[in-house]
Order: sequence, then structure tokens, then C-alpha cells
Amino acid sequence: MARLKQIETFVSVASRGSLTAAATAEGIAPGVVSRRLDALEARLGVKLLLRTTRRVTLTFEGSAYLEDCQRILRELGDAEASVSLGGVKARGHLRLSAPAGFGRRHVAPLIMQFLDANPEVTVNLDLSDRLVDLVNEGIDCAIRVGELTDSSLVSIRLAENRRVVVASPDYLARQGTPRTLADLARHNCLSLGQQRGWLFRDGAENVSIKVSGLLECNDGAVLHEWALAGRGLAWRSLWEVGEDLQRGVLVSVLDEFAALPTGIHAVFPQRKYLPLRVRLLIDHLKHHYGNEAYWGGAH
Repeated sequence: MARLKQIETFVSVASRGSLTAAATAEGIAPGVVSRRLDALEARLGVKLLLRTTRRVTLTFEGSAYLEDCQRILRELGDAEASVSLGGVKARGHLRLSAPAGFGRRHVAPLIMQFLDANPEVTVNLDLSDRLVDLVNEGIDCAIRVGELTDSSLVSIRLAENRRVVVASPDYLARQGTPRTLADLARHNCLSLGQQRGWLFRDGAENVSIKVSGLLECNDGAVLHEWALAGRGLAWRSLWEVGEDLQRGVLVSVLDEFAALPTGIHAVFPQRKYLPLRVRLLIDHLKHHYGNEAYWGGAH
């Protein structure tokens, strides 16, 4: 308890700029404030504040320590509020980025639910397939599908991303159902422009197969529509085609060769303290994505 009091007093003095102002705010004598600061500095073995009769100034060590103390007190306040009557409330503006297709289907609808539960939060949702620069563009959190390449970012895995080869029943009735990976060579494969290949698991090995066909596009949503129209085979994520598989308008093939799943992640800049609104949003998405029923049992 004494340590916590010392930290609270240190933050109060640093924020208000004087021992007298901090003492008035806490309803204690200035001498008590001074003794708490002395005890804190003695325990840490460093000088945190330069004190004169008129003002106090943070030392280099004091500035670094203040940031950590403010974070600790905020987190303590959040923890206590979350178990008290009424719970904790998130406030402020949140900038979120997500891939266009995934964001339209699986982020935007959940954002509406999140705002219903957190009415004091505002959200700017940026849907783009480019790799946004979180730090320079002021993005609080980004949803990314697939393998992560930027090790400077903190990530939380929200769900698995599985990919399957799909086709319409009409196409398979006309062209036959592929049974082996070699069969792909005789099928019209709808490929994404500049795609390196379709990934599969053959026994214990990962294999990449370069496919070809009459149609190619740099927009995955178009490939999806072409597959629905019976124009060929497409290699798509289950988050995109799961409902179509349930309805029977698409059929998955070569399931026994499906590659190992990658991840759907929430990523954010390296920082010591995540705002409550970001933490609650991540929890909200993870809660829904972690429910098998959310994906229609197909994920």
C-alpha cells in the first residue's frame, strides 16, 4: 500500500508541478508529500524530481518512470472499474484498418455491435488491400490475414484462415472433379494476378502449384464471382466462401491436400500501453471469430 501511495503522489506532483498543489488535491499536508517522495527516491536509488521552493522539474529518470506509473495507475483503474457496478467504459477515437474484402464481411458488421456496446467511442475504418504504415498513418490497430512479415509490430491471433479450392456444381458436372494435384493442369483455374501459386500439403511437404486458365484478375472478389458463375476452379479463403459451401452453390475439392492454416491477426505498433478502446475491440473480434458458429461451422 505504501508503494502505491508513493507512486500516486509522485504522479500527482509531476502532473501539477508543485508539492503544495498535490498536497491540496490529496487533502494531506505538504510534509507528507515530501516524505513520500523522499521514500520513493530512496527505494529506487535515483533522483526523480528536482525541487525548488517555486516548482518541481522531472529528471530524465523521472520522465521515464512517470510514463510507466501513469500506465500502471490507468490499468489499475480499468481493472477495478471492470469488476465494479456498471463496468468500465471506453472513450475516444479509434482508427482501424482491414483488408477490403475481409473488412466488408467480417469487420464492419462487428464494428456496429461494438459501438452499440461502447457509445462513447468513434471509429474510422479504412478498408484497403495495401499494407498500411501503422505508425506514420496513425492507425491504432490493423486486421491482417495471412503470415505476418513486420516483426516490429505486436500481434494477437484472432482466428485461423483456411483456404480451399472451390467450384460450382455446374462446372464440376461439365469438367469433372479433380482428385489429385496433377489434375489441376487440365482445369480452368481462376488465378489472382501475380500470384506465386496455389499452396497445398502433399503428405508431409508443402507444395506450391502454378496454375493457369482462361481468366485472371487482381481482385479476389471477381474470382469468387467467376467461380459462382461456373467459369472454373478458384482458391479462396473460407471466410469468403464458407456461406456458399453451406448453401451448396460452391463445392470444395482436393480437401485432403489443403495447406496448413495461416492466421487472422490484430496488429498494432510496439507500445507499452494499449488504450482501453483498442483492447475492448480486440476482445470483441476475438470473441466472435473464436465461435465456430460465426463461420457457419466451416472454419
